[in-house]
Amino acid sequence: MLVHEVMSTGLVTAKKTDTVRSVVMKMLNRHCATIPVVEGDNRLIGIVTLRDVLLPLYPNYGDYIHDTVHSRNFVEMEEGYLEVLGGKVEEIMSRNPVTVEPHDPILEAASYMGLKKFRRIPVVDKGALVGMVSLGDINRGLFFEKGMQH
Repeated sequence: MLVHEVMSTGLVTAKKTDTVRSVVMKMLNRHCATIPVVEGDNRLIGIVTLRDVLLPLYPNYGDYIHDTVHSRNFVEMEEGYLEVLGGKVEEIMSRNPVTVEPHDPILEAASYMGLKKFRRIPVVDKGALVGMVSLGDINRGLFFEKGMQH
């Protein structure tokens, strides 16, 4: 089974000059945690996840865990959220995201997601975003192709 057989194509995207606030609103409205960033003719240049939105709140980027060496005031840190929302997508997006192509096998896509602990990745054709594929899409595709046989 190939990626194009299970991928989602009704995508919501962002531009690098959009505000983080606008991207979070798209995430909340669509109940998704990942928005691809495109420019020009839908050329994929990055991706924004909810993790990317929260990361700037932490003084040592990526250090989510409270420890006794680097004591933090988490209530005070929360005040920085409004500042993050006012920033631009290009300031927080992950550039050059891992991608798959429409004719890649779905289990190849799943292996990239497993290695990187991603739940979904963009699907590109000659650099242009054409879809997103999630672990749920892959499981659904496999189940209806293989799991319904017995």
